[in-house]
Amino acid sequence: MSSFINAFFEYIIMKKNKQFAVRSVTEKDFRSIYIRKKCHITGHKAAIYALDKANEANTIYSGGGDGLVVKWDLDRPETGQVVAQVKSNIFSLKYIPTLHRLAIGNMFGGVHWIDLHTSKNIKNVQVHEKGVFDIQWINGHIYTAGGQGKLTKWSAEDCRPLETIQLSNKSLRRFHYSSIHNEIAIGSSDYSIYILNADDLSIKKVIKNAHNNSVFTVQYSPDGQFLMSGGRDAFLRVWDLSNNYELISEQPAHWFTINQIVFSPDQTIFATASRDKSIKIWDAQTFKILKVIERVRSLAHTHSINSLFWQNENEWLISCSDDRSIMGWDIMPTPDSKMEKQL
Repeated sequence: MSSFINAFFEYIIMKKNKQFAVRSVTEKDFRSIYIRKKCHITGHKAAIYALDKANEANTIYSGGGDGLVVKWDLDRPETGQVVAQVKSNIFSLKYIPTLHRLAIGNMFGGVHWIDLHTSKNIKNVQVHEKGVFDIQWINGHIYTAGGQGKLTKWSAEDCRPLETIQLSNKSLRRFHYSSIHNEIAIGSSDYSIYILNADDLSIKKVIKNAHNNSVFTVQYSPDGQFLMSGGRDAFLRVWDLSNNYELISEQPAHWFTINQIVFSPDQTIFATASRDKSIKIWDAQTFKILKVIERVRSLAHTHSINSLFWQNENEWLISCSDDRSIMGWDIMPTPDSKMEKQL
């Protein structure tokens, strides 16, 4: 009974402060989450693999199997603007705001550099093999990860590689930087997670057999307490950084590969995208599932969901898929109507 009373007063306090912490309704809390589909964007002629923010508010870039990078205005999504085209599938992309450039990774291991002032391909450099699976902007440099287990650090100004390290003989998938710990976590197809010092790229730790198959995605919690990982084994795992990356939570989160994990701007929830055609929303503190976005109930994607991106401006969750579409989701906490009336 005491837990119920504590939850009751916690709800009143948060209501007065106009703040809601999202938790599972099965825990006798008074909140659930409400999901509304805000946009459904079509135009690509093949699967879409990559998303990133653009230079203007409520705008994004997308890249896919048709070799096109398209800029979309989420307020007017009917028509996209093609800003770049390459001659192979686009697996990854990153917008560089300081230079107004795009770094684009293709399926053959090449990195294209696009000057958005002129929409010209400045340079195409072949560094990786079997695809560039992720690109990130970290401390003033571009980093790329790809086939044959290589991570490369680039000069964005000169479009040239500065340093390449070999971590594995298998592909490196997604990676993520923690500014709190100044380290980079990298998921690998050798079933491991590599933790690197961001200053010199030295290996701090290797979590071997982190999953039972390829580790497709990793994501630090915004407070730096946890590292989340998802893999081809469809498991979601949580590692405690304060206790030498001890595994503290694991669960079969999806039916098939988990392709990406992203946190909401308010840090209370996170989302996972999967090859099983669904997006799942999770509580960031309890790691319990809150909501499933899928085709039947939500009019969601019909094929594998490859990438997620959470917009800061309107806080929409953006998803892209093998079904050649992009969707925007408004995800917000909603007080229980009965409890609201009692208060």
